[in-house]
Amino acid sequence: MAAKPLPDPAKRVIELLTQAKATIATAESCTGGLVAGALTDVPGSSAVFYGGYVTYDNAAKTRMIRVPARLIRDYGAVSNQVARAMADGARNTAHTDYALAVTGIAGPDGGSEKKPVGLVYLAVSSNEGTKVIERRFGDLGREAIRKAAVAEALKLVLDVVENGVGSR
Repeated sequence: MAAKPLPDPAKRVIELLTQAKATIATAESCTGGLVAGALTDVPGSSAVFYGGYVTYDNAAKTRMIRVPARLIRDYGAVSNQVARAMADGARNTAHTDYALAVTGIAGPDGGSEKKPVGLVYLAVSSNEGTKVIERRFGDLGREAIRKAAVAEALKLVLDVVENGVGSR
């Protein structure tokens, strides 16, 4: 007997948010709108998906979703602190129930010993708080890192919507 395919995480996010009558926005840097694209691929997503901010440039993070410039200066755009501020800023700017943020180094350039290519921070903000996780995918290549970041982002949203920000 063939294994039952795993449910599409984007579809599951949309289902859960629809059931909860909750909304979501995205703030993406290294993924460049791929998470928003995955969510809007799902029929019915317009009921819960507010929109997305592609804040690739640091100035866009500051201007569009109010990430304090000092956080970027002190910690770098790829940091726990900036991911948190991106998620909180997107949720507050969009007035949604949830916001997801992704910031990282997709490569092939831009990495360092301290922050290597493949380092990604993901955050989900809700009225309960903000959960941030770090992932180190390694130098898989730009496309693979971006796809892995989208998959992790959707898993994180599912986790927070189902279990809250205090979940593991």
